[in-house]
Amino acid sequence: MDRIEALTGEILTSIANAADEQALEAARVSALGKKGVIAELMKGLGALSPEERKREGQRLNTLKDRVTEALAERREIIKRQALEARLASETVDVTLPVRPEPRGTIHPVRHVYQECIQIFGDLGFTVAEGPHIEDDFYNFTALNIPPEHPARQEHDTFYLRERADGTRKVLRTHTSPVQIRTMLSQKPPIRIIAPGRTFRSDSDQTHTPMFHQIEGLVIDETTHLGHLKWVLEEFCKAFFEVDKVKMRFRASHFPFTEPSMEVDIGYRRDGNQIRIGEGDQWLEILGSGMVHPNVLRASGLDPARYQGFAFGMGLDRITMLKYGIPDLRAFFEADLRWLRHYGFTALDLPTLAGGLS
Repeated sequence: MDRIEALTGEILTSIANAADEQALEAARVSALGKKGVIAELMKGLGALSPEERKREGQRLNTLKDRVTEALAERREIIKRQALEARLASETVDVTLPVRPEPRGTIHPVRHVYQECIQIFGDLGFTVAEGPHIEDDFYNFTALNIPPEHPARQEHDTFYLRERADGTRKVLRTHTSPVQIRTMLSQKPPIRIIAPGRTFRSDSDQTHTPMFHQIEGLVIDETTHLGHLKWVLEEFCKAFFEVDKVKMRFRASHFPFTEPSMEVDIGYRRDGNQIRIGEGDQWLEILGSGMVHPNVLRASGLDPARYQGFAFGMGLDRITMLKYGIPDLRAFFEADLRWLRHYGFTALDLPTLAGGLS
């Protein structure tokens, strides 16, 4: 047996005996590396006669091909064996008990969102939705907001880039555009709530650039201010889970309602807690009023035939009030510790029959 045949057996045996990737790489370097045995034999070809050089060169090239093929085959075997060993060791015991505490919780605002839908659904309201990016018409003009109103200024509203026709879309500053879209697409009677995200250029302990609102709208031929007061009273009693609530309606001004009223509820402080429905202190929670005739006209309705009321409140604000959360900014900081403290379990669905909170 000559040297090349003997060398072939040695190299193939070392490859076959490689137990892991590291050993296989060592065998490759020993055989095919720049200073490997095959490279050293290649250097000696220059001392041979032309015929011998051709013959021995072909044999060495054949050896390189066999070694390369053997390395590839052994590498696949090692990878398959490693995967089988890993699958055998990384088993899951499906009989283990479930963790006693869930890892995820529902955000308090989302829970209150569902609470409000439950309450107003029981009062006959349906949920209406609209886009976050609005035209000036739906966000301002149709709501009887004049061109010089401060709400239209850039210090209060987020505007998008100017379009070819010179107009600019806005991030909606309230969910009132949903009311306009509903009146334009549906015929009275209308009874909807419009919960969702809104955007304003403001940020402090009680204001954030993005926040949540819920608004309500009722349009028909007979509704009046007494109906508005009853709806809001029933909502407050159900939401705060009290048998009675004191309410105060103060005259105010909103461009889209006439008359307009801000609503306060009575409370008293008990240490660091607020007791709703008790005491002689007042807390503002929402704005409301009868829909302005100009808003009805802009929505294609005849104010001589139809009338209605509207109201709106901040979901984040009433969440803070009900669950004793002191800082609005923490709602949007994605702190899991905060969410685990104030959050609700995934199966804790609010219902009027079973309890909201």
